[in-house]
Amino acid sequence: MSSEPNTDIRPALAAGLSSYLIWGVAPLFFQALDFANPFEIVMHRIIWAVPILALVLAVSGKMRQALAVLADRRTILTLVGTAALISVNWWIFIFAVNSGHVLQASLGYYINPLMSVAVGVIVLREPLGPFRIAAIVLAALGVANQIIAVGQVPWISLALATSFTAYGYLRKVAAVDGRIGLFWETSFNLPIAIVGLTILQLNGLGHFQESPAQALMLMAAGLVTVVPLLLYAIGVRGLHLSTMGLLQFIAPSMQFAIGVMGGETFTASHLVTFAFIWAGVGMFAYSTLRRQKKRAVAAEAQAEAE
Repeated sequence: MSSEPNTDIRPALAAGLSSYLIWGVAPLFFQALDFANPFEIVMHRIIWAVPILALVLAVSGKMRQALAVLADRRTILTLVGTAALISVNWWIFIFAVNSGHVLQASLGYYINPLMSVAVGVIVLREPLGPFRIAAIVLAALGVANQIIAVGQVPWISLALATSFTAYGYLRKVAAVDGRIGLFWETSFNLPIAIVGLTILQLNGLGHFQESPAQALMLMAAGLVTVVPLLLYAIGVRGLHLSTMGLLQFIAPSMQFAIGVMGGETFTASHLVTFAFIWAGVGMFAYSTLRRQKKRAVAAEAQAEAE
């Protein structure tokens, strides 16, 4: 990965920022698809993402690399697992958005990086500093407040965070290019999606043939799936991962605003929940910046020594 100080990071920053902006406004797009149920929308995401990703891999010269994945049984099994997790994650998110729970969805994506830190410590034995401990504790207090004060288990938030944390862990184990990984994940889900949509259409429950406008919107679900990932890949190649880690909070913040402006219930108790989560996110961000600064100082000292 290129170093930020030595290169023009503006294209990478623009790409990374754009990816999170698209994910941030995604609820508005999926709300416009509320004429279809979440299962149908997810199946269209899969069906239209496959040819788009195949074209991207062909144009970028990575199709041979993608096919080489089939020779590794362990990687295939891992990607089958991530395929199941990402489809579940997509369904939960679309269900949340189209049933008036955008705030819970945003809460889930605030919790996700903090849950990933906890998994990194428990499973991967990664070091955990005092600020990250504080971040995890604050997030746990936020969830506890939601259960006790609000009287509601934020199952949507926890399901989104858990499924995406597990997905991220398995993708790290698989260690394949993001585009290649998503290509196989959607490809493995493709037969199920085709059968599912066929059954819906045969029983008059599908919406693809109702009007050209609805057909185009359902096809656009593939673009909404692929485009931010491609922009994210550009951002990751040109920016420090810590920078991308901070940018990731743009999406749930925008989703939070959409939920509040959309008139979802937001009481003082909900504010306390989010305040705990935001404090945890602040601790996480501060810890990330401190670690980045320490690495930069160490690298500079090593360069001077050489």
